[in-house]
Amino acid sequence: MIEKRINELIEIINKASIEYYTNDNPTITDQEYDDYYHELEKLERENPSLVREDSPTKRVGGKIIDEFKKVTHEVPMMSLGDIFSIEEVIEFDQKVKKTIKNPKYVCELKIDGLSVSLLYENGKLVRGATRGNGVVGEDITHNVETIKSIPLTIKEKKTIEVRGEIYMPKKSFNLLNEARKNNNEQLFANPRNAAAGSVRQLDSSVAAKRNLSTFIYHLPKPDDFNIKSHYETLNFMKKLGFVVNSNIKKANSITEVVDYINEWTEKRESLPYEIDGIVIKVDDFSDQKKLGYTSRTPKWAIAYKFPAIEVLTKIKNIEFCVGRTGKITPRADLDPVHLAGSIIKSVTLHNEDYIKEKDIMINDTIVLHKAGDVIPEVVRVEKKRRTGNEIPFKMISNCPICGSKLERKENESNYFCINPNCDARNIERLIHFSSRDTMNIEGFGENIVEDFYNIGYLKEIPDYYNLYKYKEELKELEGFGEKSINNLLENIEKSKENSLENLLFALGIRYIGKKTAKILAINYQNIDNLMNASYEELTEIQDIGEIIADSVYKFFNKEENIELINKLKELGLNMQYKGNQKIDENFNKKTFVLTGTLSKLTRDEATLEIENRGGKVTTSVTKKTNYVIVGENPGSKYEKAIKLNIEIWNEEQLLEKL
Repeated sequence: MIEKRINELIEIINKASIEYYTNDNPTITDQEYDDYYHELEKLERENPSLVREDSPTKRVGGKIIDEFKKVTHEVPMMSLGDIFSIEEVIEFDQKVKKTIKNPKYVCELKIDGLSVSLLYENGKLVRGATRGNGVVGEDITHNVETIKSIPLTIKEKKTIEVRGEIYMPKKSFNLLNEARKNNNEQLFANPRNAAAGSVRQLDSSVAAKRNLSTFIYHLPKPDDFNIKSHYETLNFMKKLGFVVNSNIKKANSITEVVDYINEWTEKRESLPYEIDGIVIKVDDFSDQKKLGYTSRTPKWAIAYKFPAIEVLTKIKNIEFCVGRTGKITPRADLDPVHLAGSIIKSVTLHNEDYIKEKDIMINDTIVLHKAGDVIPEVVRVEKKRRTGNEIPFKMISNCPICGSKLERKENESNYFCINPNCDARNIERLIHFSSRDTMNIEGFGENIVEDFYNIGYLKEIPDYYNLYKYKEELKELEGFGEKSINNLLENIEKSKENSLENLLFALGIRYIGKKTAKILAINYQNIDNLMNASYEELTEIQDIGEIIADSVYKFFNKEENIELINKLKELGLNMQYKGNQKIDENFNKKTFVLTGTLSKLTRDEATLEIENRGGKVTTSVTKKTNYVIVGENPGSKYEKAIKLNIEIWNEEQLLEKL
């Protein structure tokens, strides 16, 4: 009888959850739901052997993992191209019509959250993963299981992957920030950041308390279920028990798409969750296949981003920040203002020329917006509001930290502190070295690096690898227990195994970003080869111009930098390129463009194979393009290649060369 009642309660609660989250039509009251839930909790507590894996009580969290495991997506999670005006929406339609005669579209609200992949085997949830870089994400199953709108089991025992968006409702966000304020904790800037921070918790009980939710909107393998259109897919996923957003429109023309955009531009603030645009997709899957993909985005879908909201605020003061290269950046301190989900207290003013061009003064009233709905930016000065109390901007002549004389090189907009011992430069250099895109030493946020610098544990880059000597002293610092210290030290050790390109980017060589660092690593394979390279050799490398070559050559010919490399060698850091580079004369130093749909390789796979043989893949056909690789239903790039007399390979020829 007890087992029967437990099963009844689970069915009642799961049914109520589907009616509430999926159908948006609750059939029992909150009190009734709570009564059933508490009865189930009591029975499970008294009969632990009868607890089912799909019990709603499992959603309270409690699983703690040591680190996030990597997940390789069988079908890459591609991003969408962005457009920002109705004119671009119409242009998108015109491009589609070059291939599809009478396209039908599906319009969806663009939820401002983070992408998630959910994998079910025989109807049971077995994995939740982040998008990551589109090819490799992180396993967040322990947190996904706590989200009530995600079914632990679906109605049919299918093996299926679905994708969607995890978000934090506005109500949950406000309650969370209210609680954090009462606990004197730092507030989250907006619901998206709060949601992202929640799913990246190692302890799932934290995510469980955050009241996250989801909308599911994509089925990567519709052919497995004999589904012919995107709209049909949405209905199919809803029938299985997934939460699909109800504000979806099937549009028979681009006029209907524009009407939908205008409607939700006005109504977006009335929603209980944040949206930042509209997603427009060609409905028919056979039409999608004809349209194909670029190297990064599908040609059959686009994301219309809402125009940036503009707000007024006042510049209280202009201060100056010192970067890792010594670059001085003016920053405006503002009267705090709420803008697109964030409280903005400051905004970068870039450099002296930028300030003069916009005629910015202290005490000015300015108009702000978020560029691409992300980065705060000064649109203009409201000169009509000037009172006569404005103070003209004056560029400083000395470093605000160390007092050294600043330099501005000819033909440059920026001033630099050239003192190599400037504290601000050193701290920024150390922060850059440990950041995610460089050596990826987890645990070293800006505040920790600055604290360790001021205490004296971390003054120069090699000090990261000697921090173990201060293990006992670190235990005396507030917030540092045995486990957190061990994690820091393990992450430092792990970073020694990074490939050469990570180290090159981390060293902070001027003009060397992530992409250029990889080009150098591929061409020279190890640090010694690069250190011995002449300026002339460097300029011969594709994409390495004279300015970059000069910077690299000078860096590796300074005695202090040579000493730094030698110290890092002694400390056991890897100095080799670890990629699968196989220089091949068919590809090396040659530029390729992909167009149309490939049948045996994905775009990402083809790009990786070409780059791993020394080639370069670009998105547009020019006179500098060496080869255009053509799949099924190629677009205008194929026609342009013919006009420019560029050699064309089909997929079979590409595979033969590979």
